[in-house]
Amino acid sequence: MKGMCNSMTFSKETKHESPDSKNAGTQFQSFALATPLLKNIAALGFTQATPVQAQVIPAALAGGDLLVSSQTGSGKTAAFLLPLINQLIEDNPHHSPVPGRAQPKVLVLCPTRELAQQVAADAVNFVRGMKGIRIATVMGGMPYGKQIQALKGALLVVATPGRLLDLCDSKAIRLDGVKQLVIDEADRMLDMGFADDLEAIDQRCAGRQQTLMFSATFAPNIMSLANELTADAKRIELAHAGKKHANIEQKLHWADSMSHKHKLLEHILADATLDQAVVFASTQVESEKIADTLRANGYEASALHGAMPQAVRMRRLESLRKGHTKILVATDVAARGIDVPRISHVINFGLPMKPEDYTHRIGRTGRAGRNGVAITLVEHRDRAKIRNIERFTQQDIVASVIAGLEPQAKPSFGGGGRPGGRSSGRRPGGGSNSNRSGGNRYGSGARSESRSSDSRPARTADSRPARSKGPRFAKPKSGSQRRNFSGN
Repeated sequence: MKGMCNSMTFSKETKHESPDSKNAGTQFQSFALATPLLKNIAALGFTQATPVQAQVIPAALAGGDLLVSSQTGSGKTAAFLLPLINQLIEDNPHHSPVPGRAQPKVLVLCPTRELAQQVAADAVNFVRGMKGIRIATVMGGMPYGKQIQALKGALLVVATPGRLLDLCDSKAIRLDGVKQLVIDEADRMLDMGFADDLEAIDQRCAGRQQTLMFSATFAPNIMSLANELTADAKRIELAHAGKKHANIEQKLHWADSMSHKHKLLEHILADATLDQAVVFASTQVESEKIADTLRANGYEASALHGAMPQAVRMRRLESLRKGHTKILVATDVAARGIDVPRISHVINFGLPMKPEDYTHRIGRTGRAGRNGVAITLVEHRDRAKIRNIERFTQQDIVASVIAGLEPQAKPSFGGGGRPGGRSSGRRPGGGSNSNRSGGNRYGSGARSESRSSDSRPARTADSRPARSKGPRFAKPKSGSQRRNFSGN
């Protein structure tokens, strides 16, 4: 875990909550947290909890399973880390790691390497100075030997599912001692094809006492997953698909062609108000091409996608965090977990495959109470996808024009991106969110490898309440002032 502390820093800006935000203004000192933990929170400069923290922390401390839905950037990472670390302190405040033993008490599962790194870095900050509480990170793209060594004596492990199961299979780690399991971004887990891996991990830590599941939505497939992995879970919903990002200005520009889109992109990136930007591409190849074109035209840009070696991805993320990189061109998977408060603009050059991903994308800006701008560039042939996004978010995206770069073709305003009015209630053909809940087919981000069912241990009886019977979850297709945490 050396070097992980700087993978992400919490913003210390005041987050402006809406007037009706439940429990806004709650102070961390009011929670029943251990003194060393409160000291570290104060040392980081934070006093005021966000709404998701104000609800989740006491509920998690009280015990029982939780199913939580909150917006990106709401502070959910601290919401689950603080009560779980507090439990580690209370269980054995003078714990000394057992050499050679990798039997964590707390397991946090993340869909991407970037998010796993961020969560682990936050955990390291919270336990700083506490003897015996070690944090380890397990993720693909890193040497096995180094991770196995870091696992020894770790009480809290943050992992991506595939590499974790690989280490379980090689007996480098045992999960039967896990007491608390966190599944972060459960919706993304399913999108990326981790359904079978989640089932296998569930079986390996079947004796756990608590499961906390976080998801952007309570969609039917997420509820089926929750039915499988949790018992009598309490639902906490702080955001829904249609909740407006009040501090993010959303707009759309119609483009006649790919060349037109590039001209619009470069005009937007030349905006003097732009601090840092994330440009979203649909594919890995597209992200490289866009970054190459921007660099050739004098812009400071770099690409980020899942096919890059992990060391390269880490360097580019660190460059973004330090402000050395102004423009990051990324795919959806690679961008998850990015929490850089200076990102002022998000630009959708390529449209997301699923409407849900739109909300995750624009959540990269407007963080820590700052204002942000989210701009979508779309060709007329993709207007059905815009309708699906508007239907999912329950918001219209206002179409704008740039003088001198107006589209020559007139878009049909029967649906998305029109100046006003709702989209038609009829589902357009070929919509990206149609028939998402059936079958055993994964989206483009699915893991290529599969695991044989005979490699999984049989489920054992435990003391947890019996789970209600239900359908298996679907596998989709495709400061001096008051301060608060504002991470993922």
